[in-house]
Amino acid sequence: MTELTDITGPATPADPVAFPQDRTCPYHPPTGYDPLRDGRALSRATLYDGREVWLVTGHATARALLADPRLSSDRRRPDFPMPSPRFAGVRDRRVSLLGVDDPEHQRQRRMMIPSFTVKRATGLRPTIQRTVDGLLDRMTEQGPPAELVSAFALPVPSMVICGLLGVPYADHEFFEGQSRRLLRGPTAADTQDARRRLEEYLGALVDEKAQQPAPGDGVLDDLVHGQLRTGALSRAEVVSMAVILLVAGHETTANMISLGTYTLLQHPERLAELRADPALLPAAVEELMRMLSIADGLVRVAREDIEVAGTTIRAGEGVFFSTSVINRDPSQYADPDALDFHRPSRHHVAFGFGIHQCLGQNLARAELEIALGSLFARLPGLRLAAPAEEIPFKPGDTIQGMLELPVTW
Repeated sequence: MTELTDITGPATPADPVAFPQDRTCPYHPPTGYDPLRDGRALSRATLYDGREVWLVTGHATARALLADPRLSSDRRRPDFPMPSPRFAGVRDRRVSLLGVDDPEHQRQRRMMIPSFTVKRATGLRPTIQRTVDGLLDRMTEQGPPAELVSAFALPVPSMVICGLLGVPYADHEFFEGQSRRLLRGPTAADTQDARRRLEEYLGALVDEKAQQPAPGDGVLDDLVHGQLRTGALSRAEVVSMAVILLVAGHETTANMISLGTYTLLQHPERLAELRADPALLPAAVEELMRMLSIADGLVRVAREDIEVAGTTIRAGEGVFFSTSVINRDPSQYADPDALDFHRPSRHHVAFGFGIHQCLGQNLARAELEIALGSLFARLPGLRLAAPAEEIPFKPGDTIQGMLELPVTW
């Protein structure tokens, strides 16, 4: 077992902060987290229901704890903390991959790894490029202005994940709408209903694929014909995995494209640097992921006592990881609030870390490089079509991103 007691940055006794909080700038952590950015490794935080949890804010401590099997991701545990009422409403719903522990997690993930390798993502680049080019063609034909989320940022990953999974893109309005309700519906009832509708839709698709004599070329076809038919996976597991892959496969990347575009437009010197040297694009994408940290608030619960950073996380206590603070730890990143394409930022935790590190990160990188690179190459005059401070972005209890992004060129 990795010894955690010597990790730098002790926990500091202080009044608990409310978690999560809304950002005041879409690409910076909430100002309410400023007291946490003093080098401490752990703090106390209070959730919506008054429960106190540990909040991890130190980079080294975060990577150690995310790799520690004594922390559980099983959301069905009665002591698992929930960040909002709507997620508490689906506590009893099975969450494959993200919400299970080893050995169940390892068994499920092993089945999915071949579909999300670097080689597979590289092979998809021509398809991604055609998708991006087609959407940009449509935008330029219609002329400015445009609403970039609906015209570009959302359809790019939605089309790509549909092609990869074998889900009909013709149904995108349905599953995109249900995904929005699932992730930021106003009530627990909305979240429950959205989850049910997605499960029914994808369950019918799984059943349809199971009736076909030969598999198609999608990931769901592989799961149905290679795992469901052999009994390696149950129907419920296949449907749960399909929900995770479909929702995460378009929501996260769509938010990164929209918020990444907004951030670059707000940093014209960095955008000019990127345009002058397109070879910086992979590093720029990595730095944007570090800086934006759109999935802010990874959740675990301690299965047993853990000594770390001079304190003890007790069994049954909730542990949240504030990625927006972790990825700006000054002990890891010099001038962490600056957008710097030349820093070594590959050790960020925007994709998580450990066994639950994002399965689709190779695909996400490919989509972001192609989408952002092509957007700014095709539209050199791209700019905001509304004052930056008036453009709405998402609240702090969901994946961070722009609700809409009016642009012109």
